[in-house]
Amino acid sequence: MRISFLLLLLTVVSTSIVRADQKLWDEVSGEKALAHVQKLVDLGPRRQGSAALQRSREYIEKQLRDVGWDLTKQTFTDTTPRGLTTFVNLIARFPAKDKSATVPTFILCSHYDTKIFDTARFVGANDGGSSTGLLIELARVLAQKPALAAKIQLVFFDGEEAVETFTDKDGVYGSRYFANDLTKTKTAKQFQGGILLDMIGDKDLTITLPVDSPSGMARDIFASAEALQCRSKFTYFDQGSITDDHSPLNAAGIPTIDLIDFDYPAWHTADDTIDKLSAESLHTVGRVVVYYLSEFQPR
Repeated sequence: MRISFLLLLLTVVSTSIVRADQKLWDEVSGEKALAHVQKLVDLGPRRQGSAALQRSREYIEKQLRDVGWDLTKQTFTDTTPRGLTTFVNLIARFPAKDKSATVPTFILCSHYDTKIFDTARFVGANDGGSSTGLLIELARVLAQKPALAAKIQLVFFDGEEAVETFTDKDGVYGSRYFANDLTKTKTAKQFQGGILLDMIGDKDLTITLPVDSPSGMARDIFASAEALQCRSKFTYFDQGSITDDHSPLNAAGIPTIDLIDFDYPAWHTADDTIDKLSAESLHTVGRVVVYYLSEFQPR
C-alpha cells in the first residue's frame, strides 16, 4: 500500500507541475476553455442581480479553488439607470510558498456578466462567456507554475455592461470600483500592468488592440504572437478608442492592454451563441497570454 500510494502521489505531482523542458503556453487547452464557456451559456442570460449570474460566480469559484487559487468577493452597490444595484467582483490569488515575499504584481481579468436585454434572450457566448471561460482555463495552466501564478491576480469583473447606454456613469461598474479602491488604499502601485480579455472566441479571430494601448505592452503582445506563429491574428482597432474594463485600470496608473476582437457581427445580439466560437481561437489567445506572462511579465 505504501508503494502504491507513493507511485500515485508521484503521478499526480508529475501531471500538475510543468517539467523544466515543457513550455507553459503549450499547456493551454482551447477545448477546456470552450467547455467552460458552454457551462456558462447553459446558465442562460447572466445579467446583473440574476440567479444565473450568482450560479456563474459559484461555478467560477469552484473551478479556481479546485486548482489551488484563493478567492475573495468584492461586493459593492452603485447607482444605475434602474436604481441601486449590487455587484460582485471575484478576486483570486495563488498562495505563495514564501508568504512573506510574493505579492501579485500583474492583473489578468475579464468581465463575467452579460448585457441586459428586455426583449431578447442574450446569453453572451463571446461577450462575457469566452473571456471568462479562457480565464478559468488560464487559472489551471498558471497553477502548474506556482512561482509565476503567485505574481498574478485574477479578477472577474461584474457590471461591465451598461444597464442602458454607455456613459461615464453607466458601464464598467466593477472595474471602476476595483480601480478606485486600489487608488484609495494606495495599492495600485504594486501592479506593473494588466491584461484584459474580452470577446476572444470568434471563429474568425482578429484581435483588435485599442490604438491607445500601452505601446510597450502592445509591442510585446505582437512579439509573443510572432513567436507562436499567429501574428496575423493580432492588429490594431482602426475605428477609434475602446471603452472597456481596462480603461479604469489605466486611469489608476496600471498600464493595461485590452485583448478584444471587436470585429464581431453578433455583438450585442441574440445571435451571440456558442456556435460562433471555436476552441482554436481560445487556444490562440490563451497561448499568447501565457507566453507574454512567461517571457515578458511579471518581473
